[in-house]
Amino acid sequence: MTASGALPDTDRQTAAGKVLWHFTMSLDGFVAGPGHSMGWMTGFTHRPGLTDEYVETTGAILGGRDGWDAYPDVSATYGGRWQGHTFVLTHHPEDAGTVEGVTFLNCDVGEAVRLGLEAAAGKNLEILSPTIGRQALERGLVDEVELHIAPVLLGDGVRLYDNPGGAPIPLELLNGGGSSLAVNLRYRPRPAG
Repeated sequence: MTASGALPDTDRQTAAGKVLWHFTMSLDGFVAGPGHSMGWMTGFTHRPGLTDEYVETTGAILGGRDGWDAYPDVSATYGGRWQGHTFVLTHHPEDAGTVEGVTFLNCDVGEAVRLGLEAAAGKNLEILSPTIGRQALERGLVDEVELHIAPVLLGDGVRLYDNPGGAPIPLELLNGGGSSLAVNLRYRPRPAG
């Protein structure tokens, strides 16, 4: 905690060969709207330079087929500023076609993470898939979960972590205040538009 009692922001991201499960998420736990829609993500303010941190520290991205089918334009990643290799884990790579800089994989999540880290060449591998992130987390392959909580309630869509009947997974807060500190947020509804 800071002297004012506020939770400090996260440290700048570093390129340390980490596996990051990374998303902007609605307050009610959705990382995409219905049909993987992303239009809800506009109009939010992040700390200055946040996108630059990810452009500089991400060496490769691992995603899933549902997200790929909804947004196949890898040139748009981080506003078109990120350059690196993208891996898409899918049960049916044969119908994905050929895209420069993209490798479609049909393998175990552990092998996909290994290949992604190798391609990242010392930078971080970002997992941009709820399903693959959950599988990697359950296998102990995720080093950090990086979330940017947007002040919006979606009510429907793609959840960050959907594992009915699964055991809870405890997390350690990395930006001060103690490893088990619950984060307090206070919002007020505002007019839409």
